[in-house]
Amino acid sequence: MARPDKAAAVAEIAEELRGSNGAVLTQYRGLSVAQISELRRSLGQSARFRIVKNTLTKIAATEAGLDDQVKDLLEGPSAIAFVHGDVVEAAKGLRDFAKANSSLVIKGGVIDGRSMSAEDVTKLADLESREVILAKLAGVLKAKQGQAAAVFQALPSKTVRLAQALADKRSEEAA
Repeated sequence: MARPDKAAAVAEIAEELRGSNGAVLTQYRGLSVAQISELRRSLGQSARFRIVKNTLTKIAATEAGLDDQVKDLLEGPSAIAFVHGDVVEAAKGLRDFAKANSSLVIKGGVIDGRSMSAEDVTKLADLESREVILAKLAGVLKAKQGQAAAVFQALPSKTVRLAQALADKRSEEAA
């Protein structure tokens, strides 16, 4: 019979796994409580960093349907960053903190149900944020609209110049 506190912890982890955009697993061995608090602050509202027990997390991952993606990553002391916002921002926060504190090791993760290695998470952190990508897309679309407007405006003006040139030529021929 499972203890109620462990059953509640499993249910909470399973709900976090189901409800998050992604989960990045890390090894936190060697980090002090102050450093972990600093990491939590640096992640901000986009992610929730939680130290977990591997056995309970394996059970929760099975309940959430992510057993295959997570089971190999649960070795040694584990912590999970549950991402509820922009996955790229959370990956950048973890990568930057890991650079400053070598004790934090990114093991890998699950993003939108897809398993990712530590290298994949680092590549994801190298991407620009969602807002920057959307701004660039809007700029490209606006530029294309401007080009289309110039093309549509050029056709009538060329027609008018052609008609004027034809009229000038006929007036010269008549004179």
